[in-house]
Amino acid sequence: MSPPPPPLGRLRRRGTRPDHFFDPALDDVELATVRDQLAQGRWSEARTLLAVTGQDWDRRGHRVLVLAQAAGAVAWSRDWLMVEPGSADATTLLACATVFGVLRGKEKEAHARSACRDAIRLAPADPTPWLGLLLLARSLGTEEETSRLFDEVRTRHPDHHHAHHLMAARLAERHADAGQDPLHEVYDFAAWAAEQAPADSPLAILPVVAHAERYRVLAGAGHEPADPVSSGHWTGRRARQVLKAAFDWWLEWENDVHPRNRVDLNFLAHAQFHDGRVAEAAALFQRIGGHITPAPWSYPDRDPHQAFVAARNEALGSV
Repeated sequence: MSPPPPPLGRLRRRGTRPDHFFDPALDDVELATVRDQLAQGRWSEARTLLAVTGQDWDRRGHRVLVLAQAAGAVAWSRDWLMVEPGSADATTLLACATVFGVLRGKEKEAHARSACRDAIRLAPADPTPWLGLLLLARSLGTEEETSRLFDEVRTRHPDHHHAHHLMAARLAERHADAGQDPLHEVYDFAAWAAEQAPADSPLAILPVVAHAERYRVLAGAGHEPADPVSSGHWTGRRARQVLKAAFDWWLEWENDVHPRNRVDLNFLAHAQFHDGRVAEAAALFQRIGGHITPAPWSYPDRDPHQAFVAARNEALGSV
């Protein structure tokens, strides 16, 4: 099994200028501001933000995970709980912050699992604590546990965007030594998810995500070139069918208000560029703006900023 991608977070690659970082807040300016305030111990702004987010589960999950990566998030969440014992928002934030602490090697796994269970008890309808457990299982759990937790998230929100991405990444790692297989289960999973989702759901992009995740695994195992430009992974008949369907969906249904919209656009631009469709890629780069995501530009082991800028410059220079 290939190593998982790095945890989400402000990631700056060695050798880049200090302003070259990847902000998981993406285009949510309010979230980025509140995250920086939380890092200074001002948790009341996080309290207000999560309260107004309500039961928009994709947005809540996105915001909680970004806040959970703020410096000192574990300590500040505990301070919040001292003032408001039994707060579901504070407990969920603490749980997810502890999960990230585990992934960084600074917290114990048992503490994260216990914290997530506490949050589940306080907010049984909220998929976010289950998302925290799924994020943990993505890196440390068994396949059976990962599947079970994914089902728990879907029970509460069937079209949960982040959960589907995590599951696609995990499934792509099965049978890494099998080489190219157009019938690999990650493709079936992504096609199923896209088909069962509502017509305007960004899960329509998931087959493209699955294709990129499988490339990461194949390149890591030596079955594909480490430079995606040299790979034919995006030019096969199935890949082009998937890419065309996803791009056509974007043209008709683009859900620009979805909190993880820029994640999808990065995957779609990456695929269009490596399929040689530079005009389509250029349009996507224009929509992405400065909101670069490490995945998939880092696949399999590349500097994501350099890869993104090189692709963007070539695409925009050709139109």
